[in-house]
Amino acid sequence: MKNNSFFFLVFLLFSFGVNAQNKTESPVDYVNTLMGTQSVHSLSNGNTYPAIARPWGMNFWSPQTGKMGDGWMYTYTAEKIRGFKQTHQPSPWINDYGQFSIMPVTGKIVYKEDDRASWFSHKSEIAKPHYYSVYLADFDITTEMTATERAAHFQFTFPKNEQSSVVIDAFDKGSYIKIIPSENKIIGYTTRNSSGVPDNFKNYFVLVFDKPFETKYTWNGNGLAKDQLEMKADHSGAVVGFKTNKGEKVNVRVASSFISFEQAEQNLKTELKNAPFEKVVAESKAVWNTTLGKVKAEGGTEEQINTFYSCLYRTVCFPQKLYEIDSAGKIVHYSPYNGKVLDGYMYGGTGFWDTFRALYPLLNLVYPSINKEMQEALINDYKEGGFLPEWSSPGLRDCMVGNNSASVVAEAYLKGLRGYDINTLYEALQHDANNDGPNATGRKGVEYYNTLGYVPYDVKINENAARTLEYAYDDFAIWKLAKALNRPAAEIAQYEKRMMNYKNLFNPEFNLMSGRNKDGSFTKNFNPFKWGDAFTEGNSWHYSWSVFHDIQGLINLMGGEKAFTAKLDEVFSLPPTFDDSYYGSVIHEIREMQIMNMGQYAHGNQPIQHMIYLYNFAGQPWKTQYWSREVMNRLYKPTPDGYCGDEDNGQTSAWYIFSSMGFYPVCPTSDEYVLGAPLFKKVTVTLENGKQIVIKADKNSTENKYVQELKWNQKVYDKNYINHFELQKGAELDFNMISTPNEKRGTSKTSYPYSYSTEKK
Repeated sequence: MKNNSFFFLVFLLFSFGVNAQNKTESPVDYVNTLMGTQSVHSLSNGNTYPAIARPWGMNFWSPQTGKMGDGWMYTYTAEKIRGFKQTHQPSPWINDYGQFSIMPVTGKIVYKEDDRASWFSHKSEIAKPHYYSVYLADFDITTEMTATERAAHFQFTFPKNEQSSVVIDAFDKGSYIKIIPSENKIIGYTTRNSSGVPDNFKNYFVLVFDKPFETKYTWNGNGLAKDQLEMKADHSGAVVGFKTNKGEKVNVRVASSFISFEQAEQNLKTELKNAPFEKVVAESKAVWNTTLGKVKAEGGTEEQINTFYSCLYRTVCFPQKLYEIDSAGKIVHYSPYNGKVLDGYMYGGTGFWDTFRALYPLLNLVYPSINKEMQEALINDYKEGGFLPEWSSPGLRDCMVGNNSASVVAEAYLKGLRGYDINTLYEALQHDANNDGPNATGRKGVEYYNTLGYVPYDVKINENAARTLEYAYDDFAIWKLAKALNRPAAEIAQYEKRMMNYKNLFNPEFNLMSGRNKDGSFTKNFNPFKWGDAFTEGNSWHYSWSVFHDIQGLINLMGGEKAFTAKLDEVFSLPPTFDDSYYGSVIHEIREMQIMNMGQYAHGNQPIQHMIYLYNFAGQPWKTQYWSREVMNRLYKPTPDGYCGDEDNGQTSAWYIFSSMGFYPVCPTSDEYVLGAPLFKKVTVTLENGKQIVIKADKNSTENKYVQELKWNQKVYDKNYINHFELQKGAELDFNMISTPNEKRGTSKTSYPYSYSTEKK
């Protein structure tokens, strides 16, 4: 035992980068999984939790400070841990499913979540993607855990004690547990969820201990039942105990399945085998380093490097794999739509309203093979659910607006993904674009949109202007895909016409977008600072830029480049005025805008996140360079309060990753990225085809935030955009950075990025 402990200590020192210089050497070491965890209902600094997992893994694990059912499962300012929870939660607002927890205790048998809670300190906590450790002060126990895609390995270090125990909580809303002493095993299932599941939904779990049970209890709402080995109740659980010596380590291997107990056992056997804890930690670290190592950032401050990899970690967490590998090696999944076990891929845990903007473009650039799986899963979503999901967790959830699955599907194919049934996905896009479906699928108000060219303000359809603007972009995505698939001319023309519907909401009195009544009149007493109402979690100042596919058309509506850039400037120069009357109180997104000292720029939510890059379409790219640097440096930190709003399943993080590389996908379904300015002296992206994108900015510094000149493969490059397919060939981008704006580069219309109106000319 002493020798093993010594070698594990050495392993940890190297694993977490502790050396004479106190520097780390691999990407995962830079990640702070606690970034964004200092959040509350009224103010989000990320609304994240420290997920111990594998990239895109089916099951995540997290220490649990919140009470059972609380979406804020881990809050940095909390003082006690109640358990270690298996979670699939994409957001506290969406909450969780397939959840249960494990908690070691000593002394008196306790099982209720408040009774078993223990004080802890962040000073005795290590939180990494592949490894978590914390000291539970009330019980003198150190808990360590690591994870695979569908399993986890816990190691509890106990004190000398006559009664050391482990509590398993299967949660309420219907659960089951069974203790099998002869195998040192516990099995059970939990049904607790937050909707989006069929009636037969269960998450089956199995735990195997490496120490025999001396005491055995099950429990429910009525109390403990000693030596009763099986319990089925609204809220059930188990407590197993044993004597321990000082420093004794008890290992618990855990796996689960949405399919059956047998499949949970299969997942345990396949993913953990009998590997020692240290080996599983090392394997998990290697997986994370391979995934995060696809993008190598160099030449920034320690804070910037830590922020970069903490954000990159978040971009590869969701959506989660919901498929499993059966005993024959076949890919199968439990359908969150019809409750059947079916062949093929399934993913869940993302809202396309958020993630179509930058998260999916990042997948298409850096991790396309994973997105190919996701596209195949979308085919199964459509076949089993009748619609493509717009928010999935695990099935259809009624959240947000838009039909942005169109962008996610079209972009993948348009950027070169192949080997799946794109025709069925195109059929799904056609279907969803012309039907109003359940739980935010399809298009609410579609009849009005298709006949009037907009969703009216006065027909009792909420957030109507936001819907119209997003549908118009989604029609552009379908139009682009329809052309690529050589669809009939009349069909192509239909979507080409509809993508211009954004013009119907432009209110010339204010030079902004506003709601419009069924009779064609604009809404009376229009207040561009009013949040919600015609818009979604924002106001007109945020949503008026949501013409991703035709910025030139928007410039024309606003009266030309001078008027357009003046309007962009005004976003930052206006005070953070707001009208919260639609909500009846200040929602957290409003507060986050108000306190960031950037005027009306509300980076904490998605609608305006691309707006900084629009100066490139109107001859003032240096303003994009300035503001992108300001946002990166002021609004992102590798700390518990490190985001300026909800992180949202990788989207807000993906904005940072793209922006720090020096470009951003303003229009995901075009093949262009709009230029900003890189944050680091060097970033290397290793593509799946073996080529590399090398982004250099040797003179980069706090002062040198502007681009004097850009060379592409040693040749001067004067465009305000770069092309996806050209990058795929491998590229070296060399930015010459200076401290003052170059107001000549990128000012010619021939340098401007794609707009539909420009192409049409």
